[in-house]
Amino acid sequence: MFTTRPTLQGTFGMVSSTHYLASQTAMAVLEDGGNAFDAAVAAGFVLHVVEPHLNGPAGEVPALVAPAGGEVRVLCGQGVAPRGATVEHYRGLGLELVPGTGPLAAAVPGAFDAWMLLLRDHGTRSPADVLKYAIGYAEDGHAPVERVGETVETVRELFEGAWASSAEVYLPGGHPPRPGELFRNPALAATWRRLLAEAGGDGSRSREERIEAARRVWREGFVAEALVRQAARPTLDTSGEQHVGTLTARDVAEWSASWERPVAYDWGGWTVCKAGPWSQGPSFLQQLALLPDELPAYGSEEYVHLLVEGCKLAMADREAWYGDAAGVPLDALLSDGYNTARRALIDDRASYALRPGSPGGRTPRVGAHAAVAAGGAVGRTSGATGAGEPTVGEDGRTRGDTCHLDVVDRWGNMIAATPSGGWLQSNPVVPELGFPLGTRLQMTWLEENLPDTLTPGRRPRTTLSPSLALRDGVPVLAFGTPGGDQQDQWSLHFFLAVALRSPVRGSLDLQGAIDAPNWHTDAFPGSFYPRGMRPGSLTLESRFDPSVVDALRARGHDVTVGGPWTEGRLCAVARDPRTGVLSAGANPRGMQGYAVGR
Repeated sequence: MFTTRPTLQGTFGMVSSTHYLASQTAMAVLEDGGNAFDAAVAAGFVLHVVEPHLNGPAGEVPALVAPAGGEVRVLCGQGVAPRGATVEHYRGLGLELVPGTGPLAAAVPGAFDAWMLLLRDHGTRSPADVLKYAIGYAEDGHAPVERVGETVETVRELFEGAWASSAEVYLPGGHPPRPGELFRNPALAATWRRLLAEAGGDGSRSREERIEAARRVWREGFVAEALVRQAARPTLDTSGEQHVGTLTARDVAEWSASWERPVAYDWGGWTVCKAGPWSQGPSFLQQLALLPDELPAYGSEEYVHLLVEGCKLAMADREAWYGDAAGVPLDALLSDGYNTARRALIDDRASYALRPGSPGGRTPRVGAHAAVAAGGAVGRTSGATGAGEPTVGEDGRTRGDTCHLDVVDRWGNMIAATPSGGWLQSNPVVPELGFPLGTRLQMTWLEENLPDTLTPGRRPRTTLSPSLALRDGVPVLAFGTPGGDQQDQWSLHFFLAVALRSPVRGSLDLQGAIDAPNWHTDAFPGSFYPRGMRPGSLTLESRFDPSVVDALRARGHDVTVGGPWTEGRLCAVARDPRTGVLSAGANPRGMQGYAVGR
């Protein structure tokens, strides 16, 4: 099969990420003797610099972490809603939805603390060791990819008219970052240098003490003080009004990243691990559970129809049941009996209804806004179709997207991480720090008694969804993609391509699975402001056989044919436990994701 690149193979280490500089940074750490977790942390901080339109230090990061010989765990770097973030407060401001930008949408920042927790518990390097690469790119400059400048240009009017601190960083000399020219963020570099100095950069403390000191500086020192000041500044947001946020010093000081057990599901000899139902991760597992014992031919119109309709059912259950609340009936949602009954709802025609199920006989509840959108009475969509990149609508509403990185090392340590949030278009840059607050609270509802109701101390139900798969109890494959609501659609299509198709050179055909034509549907309430949906929609890459496209239309799908390379930004690494051979592949879409290794 033709692929855009080879599936890389080696024995020393493999990295795949959504930006080539992050991939090479991680490889440099491996070459210097660091392990996969040191490499991931260093690459994560570089992603803040080179993909600022996709993530930042005040965003969030979930990860699936598999230490060699140890148990798979979930690293939760998703911050919670501040104490003042109540439905009553937001409704009192005249809001029906949490704004898509501005400080009202800011959860407690989670990314920095999560990276530090990973470094402390599984890494071998110091904070200075892993931050030096990001400091270098921020201080000395890097040549930005086209999409950074394109994104800044779409929000130029907002930056110049209302978000002056963002214009200072991202419109130097009046123009956005340009390919082929060095772009710098000296304020961000200064933040990291000061944090390292205050955390014991003189070497008088042990590695663990310096990590803990860095976490304290972030949570209680100058970083927290600047974040809280920014949240209190009146800021123009997507509501068209200026608002202040609810984030306080106490909120920042008392939250920390944490470790959790993954949710796992066995399918076809694989065990797939995901984060819990505070993410959309279990929807991937339910899509597997909805598959019949025998699948139609890979890539056929019957195959695509089956996957799309299963996705609609799983995402309807996501809407009705998922959230950071007690009582999510996850065992029932993934049970054989429940999904056998759900599978019977799939017939030869495309469904245009939002159909959540009743696990354990419970009655599903969908919020009023989602129900109206599902009924087609509101002409809103969940954003532009395509590669899941940040978009700006005709009304000026902005969305950000996400990054992804995977690493496996010679010892068998493996990680899949999906950094996101704190995009340059989410909030004004904090002048003292060089990066903005995030906007993850836009994924909560301002209606009481829903699984994802905005609630102080609870995590918003995030779309971030890294994946890790095992064979015979041994970690074999780490993968993921940016793309918001599309992540567990594109990832499922990739995983099935890996699992169902022939291997390459004796190993998993990662690049072939990444390159395979992909698709997505928006036929469920979107997670991003303004939270709309497109019933019956199906977007296909134009590389699908025209006969498959015609057959799907004949089944009633509202088909949009996109560009040939528009669906997905997948990354993947793998390890064959029998031979020790490592593999990697990366997405060619967008012309910036790369895998490296040897």
